[in-house]
Amino acid sequence: MTAGFPEAAARLVAASDRVGARALEIAIADDPTFRERHDEIALRQLLRDTETYIDRLAKSLASGDPSFARLWADMAAPLYRRRRVPMDDMVRISEGLRLAVRNVLAPGERGPVEEALDEAIASFRRFRRLAGDARKRNRLLQFLYKGA
Repeated sequence: MTAGFPEAAARLVAASDRVGARALEIAIADDPTFRERHDEIALRQLLRDTETYIDRLAKSLASGDPSFARLWADMAAPLYRRRRVPMDDMVRISEGLRLAVRNVLAPGERGPVEEALDEAIASFRRFRRLAGDARKRNRLLQFLYKGA
């Protein structure tokens, strides 16, 4: 856990509440329908989950290994699907984290976090392709698949 930037990882963990809240604000600002899809309890759960996500990003930052965030995304995606959270929203939160960590990390320290976020986003997009994702579907294709 010393191959990367352990001091920067400690700063990131210390500011996880602020960074997580900012990331969620960025995700809500990016998509105006975000608040319509998620009620107050779901938003609080997402905010709580960003702390775990930031912890995994800090591990990736400290070790220089982006697999911590990817593995977390692989494990968390079924939970989000069960809670009917679209994977696109998780990608928006990840992009919000990308912008929010810039306030905590120096430009030279952002490399491992960027790689970890890229791998987590790729994992969320891979899970997005599975059937049952809570996203809006094309009505014409839905009609054709039903065979009506």
